[in-house]
Amino acid sequence: MAKDSSFDVVSEVDLQEVDNAWQQTRKELMQRYDLKDSKATLDFDKTKGQFTLSAPSEFVAQQVMDVLNTKLVRRSIDLKSLKWGQPEAAHGMTVRFHGEVVAGIDKELASRISKDVRDLKLKNTKVQVEGEKLRVFSASRDSLQEVITFLKEQDYGQPLQYNNYR
Repeated sequence: MAKDSSFDVVSEVDLQEVDNAWQQTRKELMQRYDLKDSKATLDFDKTKGQFTLSAPSEFVAQQVMDVLNTKLVRRSIDLKSLKWGQPEAAHGMTVRFHGEVVAGIDKELASRISKDVRDLKLKNTKVQVEGEKLRVFSASRDSLQEVITFLKEQDYGQPLQYNNYR
């Protein structure tokens, strides 16, 4: 196995960039004419990677989400890495949304990706699940390039990165 080449498939999000985007969004909420008196709030728990959005209506909440999405895109954060839950009624006729930053590949997605790579039937290509990442091995670097190209074409609902290519 020492002669095999490999790379890792990971799903990582830079939480510092997410935190910076959140701070910019809060600042814009206080300054933007149509949002500053709306009593909309956006909180971010950096340790858990969770957002809590409270707004007087779903329309205002969508506007706040759009502002946050714009800030995230400007900081090169893929929007697939942010999952918002269903709106829930809160006190005083307000609406609350909970959002989560998705990082890491869970077991279900890892097995799906592994199965998809095996279904390619590339010679001597193996996939190994290692916690929240997958390692793909092959004697042929061309096979690894084919796997990367194939995975980039697929939509797994969260951003994937390919690193440690050796």
